[in-house]
Amino acid sequence: MIPAVNDDLQNDFEIEQEPSKTFKLNILSNRIIGYTDGLDAVKQAAYLILNIERYEYIIYSWNYGIETRDLFGQPISYVLPELKRRITEALTQDDRIESVDAFLFEVAKGKVHVTFTIHSIFGSFDEEKVVNI
Repeated sequence: MIPAVNDDLQNDFEIEQEPSKTFKLNILSNRIIGYTDGLDAVKQAAYLILNIERYEYIIYSWNYGIETRDLFGQPISYVLPELKRRITEALTQDDRIESVDAFLFEVAKGKVHVTFTIHSIFGSFDEEKVVNI
């Protein structure tokens, strides 16, 4: 005999998006000045992700930040696609960021300057990163 299932759970719930409200950082003065939300919060999160070396600080999860130090001294044919992959991987760890594309690389004087477009649930914006090679 198969037991009857009494389904008391109803599918009458809604999935809500958590607010992305966070402290607003003033990068130039190294101060916190109020709060930010929406696209500005995603821009700030992208800035922090791209400027924190992954695995360097124990305060951050191993899923946070980007690895760039081991690219130093590598051939440019390895650095460019690897940098694209690492930037995309690091940024898409954030739930609010949907994709990263439109990569443009400039190589000069031992540095790679990369610009790209970040598409988030709040809108799109351009970002850049400079890496020593």
